[in-house]
Amino acid sequence: MIKIIAGEKGTGKTAKLVEDINSVAAQDNNIVCIERGDRLDQLLKPNVRLVNMKEYPVSGYEQLLAFIAGICSKDYDLTHIYIDSIRKVSGNDDLTGLDTFVKKLDAFLKDTPITATIIVSDKKEALDPDVQAFC
Repeated sequence: MIKIIAGEKGTGKTAKLVEDINSVAAQDNNIVCIERGDRLDQLLKPNVRLVNMKEYPVSGYEQLLAFIAGICSKDYDLTHIYIDSIRKVSGNDDLTGLDTFVKKLDAFLKDTPITATIIVSDKKEALDPDVQAFC
């Protein structure tokens, strides 16, 4: 399952993400949070596995999808994946290709217990209708 949190900069998306992660982390230890940088480092519970994309040679949605598949193949108990700011994490300045990424990620996660939550810094109305369906 995929959930998308969309909104313009400054609308509280990251605060909502942190609240959701910490709520899930209070009961579950199989959580991965993907971000670019380490701004969430001090905000999340210590049992959340943080992945700093600056440390990996990933660019574009296709490579990000492969990276996520690699994470899932290593951790069979994974229940939640959080992506803070999909533009920064994927290295794409625009949202071109996000619809294809979301469809492929949804198909990949279809038969798994994994929930992916993605932050998109843009108005919900500006997103592709296929992406809006996950908001």
